[in-house]
Amino acid sequence: MRAPARDFRVLVPDDVLDDLRTRLRRTLYTTATDPTYWAAGTDPDYLRDLVTYWADGFDWRAAETALNAFPHRIAEVAGAPVHFVHLRAPRPYGAPAPLPLILSHGWPSSYVEMLGLARRLADPGAHGGDPADAFDVVVPSLPGFLHSGAPKGPFTREGVAGIWHTLMTETLGYRRFGAFGGDIGGGVTQWLGARFPGEVAGVHITSAVVSADFDTDPPTAEEQAYLDHLAAYDADDQGYSEIMCTRPDTLAAALRDSPAGLLAWIIDKYRDWSDCDGDLASRWDKDTLLTVATLYWATGCIGSSFRQYYDYVRHNRPVPPITVPGAVTLSHEPAFAHYPKSLAERVFTDLRHWSTPGNGGHFMAHEEPEQVTRELRAFFRPLRAEG
Repeated sequence: MRAPARDFRVLVPDDVLDDLRTRLRRTLYTTATDPTYWAAGTDPDYLRDLVTYWADGFDWRAAETALNAFPHRIAEVAGAPVHFVHLRAPRPYGAPAPLPLILSHGWPSSYVEMLGLARRLADPGAHGGDPADAFDVVVPSLPGFLHSGAPKGPFTREGVAGIWHTLMTETLGYRRFGAFGGDIGGGVTQWLGARFPGEVAGVHITSAVVSADFDTDPPTAEEQAYLDHLAAYDADDQGYSEIMCTRPDTLAAALRDSPAGLLAWIIDKYRDWSDCDGDLASRWDKDTLLTVATLYWATGCIGSSFRQYYDYVRHNRPVPPITVPGAVTLSHEPAFAHYPKSLAERVFTDLRHWSTPGNGGHFMAHEEPEQVTRELRAFFRPLRAEG
């Protein structure tokens, strides 16, 4: 018999926090390589200011209390612990059962990205919505991220989809559920739809998808223009992923020993990939960034979070056609500029919802929770009755 999920609380020991603050106060800083602000990566002066606040201003215990206001659980799935937040929707007498929905984050993100969205989805009546749109929301930590154990074998999006299916159907007992995600979580979400059409009501993603096989149906001129744009963008941006794909342990050794280095690596992507026009402070307050960084530091997971990069080319295969209802709310970030709907239609045989709101980047659920809430409610509303 499968072991039941058990309650879990986020709790960073005092000695870990003391060591963190000591390391932060002893940080050695570099000078900027390029006089243009952030042109060569995380700006040293910005980093110094944020590290100083992390050491002597940031109240982790307050952040921890806020996180523990959510119901956290741990379950053993596929031989490893899986952490998740589980928000059950209020269910008035006689009301229909809420639709279960699993929300999957990406990198360098965490379940924290999804919490504001989850609260809105689980209790729409408390957030200006129709109680009939309520979801039972499950927000897991990806394998090897934060409180979830690393996978026993290679990290693949297909493999994580299998873990999520077991979590939803066997551990939590849901017969039918929807799925949402972006980035890595978007890949996992696609595989849930592809592998488990009998249980998955529909899938909704914010990250673009590209068919890996153009042999029988070459790209159109519009599609090729996008592919060329993506290649040009990757040539300037993908250095971070190349080292994580090829030498993750070398990088992890540095980031595991230096919280300032870890923070620099993470916030570089929060600035580049979020919809902030290069102004990190316009989209992210310091406490949010440091909550994520403290979780990565305290759990020591930066190295295991690289697994999905190292294993990506070696072990992932293209997603087959997805026949369950699909939805795309396209992230507003440079990599997806000019992305044509037709590329999504190559993967989704039943694409029912296509939206390009022009707001919210790589971390859309965190950046624009109201927008994503509306999109999810609209997409899943007709699918509730189809089961």
